[in-house]
Amino acid sequence: MRVSTIQSLVLATAIAAVPGFGQNFEVGVAGGGGFYLSKGVSGPRGSGNAGFSPGFSVGGWVGHNSAGKLGGEFRYMLQRNDMKVTSGGNSYNFGGRSHTVHYDVVLHANSVEDSVRPYVAFGGGIKGYQGTGAERAFQPLSNIAILTKTQQWQPVLSFGAGVKWTIGSRVMLRAEVRDYVSPIPKDVILPAPGAKLSGWFHNLTPMIGISYLFQ
Repeated sequence: MRVSTIQSLVLATAIAAVPGFGQNFEVGVAGGGGFYLSKGVSGPRGSGNAGFSPGFSVGGWVGHNSAGKLGGEFRYMLQRNDMKVTSGGNSYNFGGRSHTVHYDVVLHANSVEDSVRPYVAFGGGIKGYQGTGAERAFQPLSNIAILTKTQQWQPVLSFGAGVKWTIGSRVMLRAEVRDYVSPIPKDVILPAPGAKLSGWFHNLTPMIGISYLFQ
C-alpha cells in the first residue's frame, strides 16, 4: 500500500471522528521501550536474521474524548533502535532511528466519568526508518544483508491497549502497549544479491505517559 493511500485513509478517519468530539481534549507525553521481531533472510551466500535491537521510545499526542466511550488521538513517536543482522552466532549492529506519525481511534471500556479507563486503540499513518551509523568499506555479514545510511518512509498500522488513571481534576496517567506493523524498509536494510527478505516488522512498544485534560 502506498504512503499517499495511508495518509488519505488516516485523514478521512480523523475527519469522520470530528463530529464525535466531546467535552474534553487531551495533550500528553510518554516514554518507554521499543522491541522488534526480527525477520529471516535466506540467499545463495548464507542465511540469518535482520531487524532492530531493543531501544527506547519517546512521543506525544493530542487527543479528544467524547462524553461516552469514543475518542481519538494524533500521535508522534521517536524511536532509537540500532539495526542488526545476525548469522551463525555472529552479529553486526548499525545505528538507527525512526519517526512515526499516525491517528488512532480509541475505544474505552467505560465512560469519561470513571477514574480508571481500560481502552483499545487502532489506526494508521506513516513511519520513517533512518540508518544513522558510520558507513565502512566492508560491512560484516554483507553476504546476508547490508545496513545502510539511508531513509525510507513506509505505511504503518497501529494497534494498542492500555489503562488510563485520573489522578487530578485535569491530570491523567496511562500505561499502554502498542504494536506498530509496517513493511520491511528494504532501502535501509538491503538484502544481499539473491537473498530473500520479506514480510512486515512488528514493533512492540510498552510506554508510560502523563497527559493534561482541557475543554
